[in-house]
Amino acid sequence: MKVLVIGDVIGRPGRQALQMLLPGLRKELNVDMVIANAENTAGGIGVTPDTARELLGAGVDVLTSGNHIWAHKGIIPEIDNLPLVRPLNYPPGVPGRGYIIERGVMVVNLMGRVFIGNFDCPFRAMDALLASIEPLPKIIIVDFHAEATAEKIALGRYLDGRVSAVLGTHTHVGTIDHQIFPRGTAFVSDIGMTGPVESVIGDEIDAVLKRVITMMPGRLSPAGGPVQFTGMLVDIDEESGKAVAIERIMRNVD
Repeated sequence: MKVLVIGDVIGRPGRQALQMLLPGLRKELNVDMVIANAENTAGGIGVTPDTARELLGAGVDVLTSGNHIWAHKGIIPEIDNLPLVRPLNYPPGVPGRGYIIERGVMVVNLMGRVFIGNFDCPFRAMDALLASIEPLPKIIIVDFHAEATAEKIALGRYLDGRVSAVLGTHTHVGTIDHQIFPRGTAFVSDIGMTGPVESVIGDEIDAVLKRVITMMPGRLSPAGGPVQFTGMLVDIDEESGKAVAIERIMRNVD
């Protein structure tokens, strides 16, 4: 099975790039399933039911998220009606679900704790989930929404051989360490974003510079100009659930 996992989709520019490219990429790459991180699709922060449905209409099968999942309150009453997962390691009682099984594939969303905030332990949360599902799907994809590369690598090593892939999101900056660990788990510290190239991680440059130089709060918006589409294509053996190949997919849209 070939699974294409798309990094953080940034606002309208990212949504439009995905809509333009994904139908062709599904055919070109012979993709069986598409997962996209949607937590920055609405104006560059958060997700709404409408922006989620835009991505689903473009050919995405499952949506993941992260620390901005609750930025737009309208997502709360709709989250269970969409193939959208929030981080598994939120405390009990939080709306939504931390994993979904779609067409025999389990997609899990986890949040890191280093430099992000106080969440339940992602390592123990994943242990508990794997112990609670019977039977476990052969193919398990983890979107680890985390800041620190060391934390991401540690989780990848911890889950090596127990899941098919651990793919990092959140920093919007793609890393060059994509690989398959010894026991068959595909890994990358960060997929990177699908968003504006002439930007600071997707946002307008001048607005970001004003904020970081003056330390005054100000609204950030997605930048304009060319957009880069970024994803990881993972080829997984359906019998064993182990990854056999991982490849970065990048395309530019003017």
